Amino acid sequence: MNVKEMFDLTGKTAIVTGGYTGIGRQMAEGLAEAGADVVICARNLDGCVSAAEEISKENGVKTLALKCDVSHEEDVSNVVAETMKKFGKIDILLNNAGVAMGALPEDTTLEDWNNIIGVNLTGTFLCCREAGKEMIKAGSGKIINLSSVMGYQTTHLVSAPHYVASKGAVVTLTKDLAVRWIKYNINVNAIAPGWFPTNMTEPVLSPEMMGMGEEMLKSIPAGRFGSTDDLKGITVLLASKASDYIAGQTIIVDGGTLARY
Repeated sequence: MNVKEMFDLTGKTAIVTGGYTGIGRQMAEGLAEAGADVVICARNLDGCVSAAEEISKENGVKTLALKCDVSHEEDVSNVVAETMKKFGKIDILLNNAGVAMGALPEDTTLEDWNNIIGVNLTGTFLCCREAGKEMIKAGSGKIINLSSVMGYQTTHLVSAPHYVASKGAVVTLTKDLAVRWIKYNINVNAIAPGWFPTNMTEPVLSPEMMGMGEEMLKSIPAGRFGSTDDLKGITVLLASKASDYIAGQTIIVDGGTLARY
């Protein structure tokens, strides 16, 4: 197969959770630029509608906007049902929806712990389970989960025990699903981004945080934070036929940060 054909997503249908803003929007755009029709879902329906309209207009693909809290089982089931109703298939699932919250371990409440785990880990599992059922029936699929460099190593600058636990667990969940579903031609992999300026990371990287962003920058060998294009390539790779023999891997996209250790 020609290498251009291997990366071509024309005619594919992708679900992107949390895809209306931040790195989720970037990855959704990457999938659309490669030819995929895209379903954008998140708790902010207005944001999803706006993003879906813009992505469709810019790339000439079909889109669908849906409201979804991935920690709610019924919401996830509805997204899968509506996607099947409109497109008849689910080729790609990108589990990007996530929340972050900083706190010292001794100050972390059970409510906050459950909220982070519920979205970042349970939400990822629910989406994998429901979309996975359709992929098993179809005999193929690509699932991309979102971990984080903080799922591998914490930093003295930010304390977030619930966040690092959730993202570390996504790595092992990805491995387990990959081993169990590769026999159905379903490739399950993950991406672990480093520091990207987004609404979620703004509290840490903003100038008002007493130089914390500057300290973060010093830890990145590339000398910069992630850009608006740095996740597109790996997303298309893991969503395309080019990754047919890749399973259970978490690709770190962090400008070399973890390579120091």
